Amino acid sequence: MREEQTSDRMTRQHLVLFTRFPQPGKVKTRLVPALGPQRAAELAREMTQHTLAWARELAQGFPVSLEIRFDGGDAEQMATTFGNGLPYCPQGEGDLGCRMERALKEAFFQGAGRAVVIGTDCPELTPKLILESFQRLADYDLVLGPAGDGGYYLIGLRADRPQLFADIAWGSERVLEQTLCRADALSLKVSLLETLSDVDRPDDLAVWHRVRQSLSARSTTRISVIIPTLNEAAQLSQTLGSLRCGEDLEIIVVDGGSDDATLEIAEREGCRVLRSPPGLALQMNVAAGAASNPVLLFLHADTRLAPGFCPAVLAALREPGVVGGAFRLRIDAPGWPLRVIERAVNLRSRALQMPYGDQGIFVRKEIFQELGGFAILPIMEDFHFIQRLRRRGRIRIAPLPASTSARRWQELGPWRTTWINQAIILGYCLGMSPQRLARWYHRRCRPPA
Repeated sequence: MREEQTSDRMTRQHLVLFTRFPQPGKVKTRLVPALGPQRAAELAREMTQHTLAWARELAQGFPVSLEIRFDGGDAEQMATTFGNGLPYCPQGEGDLGCRMERALKEAFFQGAGRAVVIGTDCPELTPKLILESFQRLADYDLVLGPAGDGGYYLIGLRADRPQLFADIAWGSERVLEQTLCRADALSLKVSLLETLSDVDRPDDLAVWHRVRQSLSARSTTRISVIIPTLNEAAQLSQTLGSLRCGEDLEIIVVDGGSDDATLEIAEREGCRVLRSPPGLALQMNVAAGAASNPVLLFLHADTRLAPGFCPAVLAALREPGVVGGAFRLRIDAPGWPLRVIERAVNLRSRALQMPYGDQGIFVRKEIFQELGGFAILPIMEDFHFIQRLRRRGRIRIAPLPASTSARRWQELGPWRTTWINQAIILGYCLGMSPQRLARWYHRRCRPPA
């Protein structure tokens, strides 16, 4: 039994990702003169998201546990920016060596047999290199990934070695050289991976642009569908069924605290499930931060898409000047009043380029991030977002329908529902606070006795 426990411990693999919360002026400071503080922070966020995307996939497909150690911000801000369901832990005090040594010590204390620490500054780093580093730790005490600037992008150990991080000139061109000297003094058996480039200075930006172009070439047809839910068990199965189009989709269900079978349905259908505090805007932002694909499609849980929606979305986004779009509205119930409402909504959407959330909003992820996502409002978050998106370019209405449930129109009546919706829009445009409008809306939306 003791031999089995020792063997199990030696094969437990733990990956620690070091990053910083992307606060302008606090991250990528060497790039601020070239990019400005805002764009430098966006670059830091993009590189963290890039690294997290493949690290999450690695942890799902191989026996590797994942931990994110962050500096700046707090765990809630990290989860909002990069997605829930990840173990976020502050790096703590001290220089980089102290923080890495602390992370490794805790990993080994918790039972890891092999531990690897990486940053998010090396976009050429791949899952293949991570797996190779774990494999080499079967025969070597220390694995290092040399960086072109004299540091290293990866360090792996199979035992706690605090002396390895002492007396190192962190941030200098001698980090790798001094670490190898320390390893020699400790009689450690060392293996070096291939040399890669970090992105720290303006001259390094070409590396990130090259990686982005490569990713774009491989993933131009990939869409992440984001579905916010709160007790949507009655509607969700049909919505997910409409997404079975054979395309390479990532479907993210981000739940706001359901107490029905919503989560069971999402998991049964193979969706990626995230949890968030309730609120459409917050839920959709959480999922967008965790999405792996370059195109985001925000879909209500009671809205179903027509076959061929993937090519329609991608064709729309390839049109010159188009920054986002939505589908034609179809209300899923018979009756001429609903047909009149559909035609009015679709006319408004095309003429004014102002679709709403129940039409399925799609946008490139990079533009969504540049706009700061959905404003955290209790109502009108889709209207507010489309207003801002429209300033960036054209909004395309795809020819296919988005069939949304008629439950609101049936509960309140079609004309009362329409009147309430238009009154909310008018009040918002006149400057009434979203909080006041939300209270008014919920009072008016009680079904008539």
